[in-house]
Order: sequence, then structure tokens, then C-alpha cells
Amino acid sequence: MTLLRRSDYLPAWASLVNDFFNNDLTDWSNRHFSDTNTTLPAVNIKENNDAFVVEMAAPGMKKDDFKIELNNDLLTISSEKKDEKESKEGETYTRREYSYQSFSRSFTLPNTANAEKISAKYNDGVLLVEIQKKEEAKPKPAKQIAIS
Repeated sequence: MTLLRRSDYLPAWASLVNDFFNNDLTDWSNRHFSDTNTTLPAVNIKENNDAFVVEMAAPGMKKDDFKIELNNDLLTISSEKKDEKESKEGETYTRREYSYQSFSRSFTLPNTANAEKISAKYNDGVLLVEIQKKEEAKPKPAKQIAIS
């Protein structure tokens, strides 16, 4: 009986399987967690003719839990939330759990962004940050030139 090496006949499949198991499942510490080992909220960034829109999934939070800062061209969205379960007088603990969640995500604004026109709102677990584009960056309609 002859043993076959995977890479001899199915190099693409072997590489795909190895990459999946070696990279995606073991790389959680860098991509999905913050410095405090809490998960980072997922972010979508959309662009239209007038603005950039940052959508951040952060369910269970309140708008007061967020801090949004702009320092030069670096937009930073962060949060720090402490939740302590308090007990009443005369109670003893058999178990008490604290909850501490924090994250910080930073994004460099492109040259076309208008740093003076940034707005944010939080609704249904999604934080939306809208960054208007500079007027000169917005697409202009085609100009018709009259022939004389």
C-alpha cells in the first residue's frame, strides 16, 4: 500500500483546510478582542456621495456609555462600562459577579472628510457616526457646455 501526500493531488484543498484551521480559529486574540480581553464591537464603514457612515454594533449599551473624540485626523470611539450587582443590607454572598467592559476603536479620516461636520446617534444597539465629506470632494454633475 502506498501512502499519498495530500499536497501531491489536492494542493489547493490541503492549503485551504490548513489555512482555515491554523489561522482563523487561533487568531481570536488579535482581531476580536481588546486589550482588556473583551470583545470588540463589529464595525461597517459605508461611503456615499455626501458622507462616510461608521456603523458599530454595540447592543445593550446606552448612548452615554460612548465617548467619541477627534484628534487631528484620528476618530476614536471608546466605551467603558462597569456593572456591579449590589446587595441589600443583611445579605451574604455565595457568588457575586462584576461586569467590566471597555473597548477603543480608532479610524484615520481621509482627506475628503469634513472634520467640522461629524454627528452620531445610537439606536437599537447600533451606533451610527456620520462624517460629512468636504464640498470639493462631492461628485459634481456633468456640466453642459453650449456650442456657439
